[in-house]
Amino acid sequence: MGVTVETIRYYEHEDLIPPVRRDEGGRRVFTDDDINHIRLVIEMKKADVPLKDIAYFASWRGDGDDSLEARYEFLEKHELTLEAEIKQLEKSLAFLHYKKWYYKTAIEAGTENIHLLDGTLEVSEDTLNEYAQLLKNSDAKTLGKR
Repeated sequence: MGVTVETIRYYEHEDLIPPVRRDEGGRRVFTDDDINHIRLVIEMKKADVPLKDIAYFASWRGDGDDSLEARYEFLEKHELTLEAEIKQLEKSLAFLHYKKWYYKTAIEAGTENIHLLDGTLEVSEDTLNEYAQLLKNSDAKTLGKR
């Protein structure tokens, strides 16, 4: 799972996961449920869910059916947050693709002036329109490849 022993200890200490059963030698013995719980914590962390929120979620799991609504609402809230972040990242990526195309074509022409209004550093409407037209028939990532 790509998790260190120190991370497991930390997760237990912070009540992100329930205590894991140990064998007679003191070694942790993970059940499928333990592994699924750790996977949940890892995925929530990747989704930028704060650790204190993950701990709340973990505590609700022990409440059984009484916390079903709370757990659903928790996931729905974080889903909306993550979707908003993804949309923003997609916009940022689209802008980077445009800039790569911009510089690729400027390099090919030997000058950035092909994209600028005469005597300024302002990008011409023609450049923006050209890129928009190219996007209709190609993928943005491909347009910026050299």
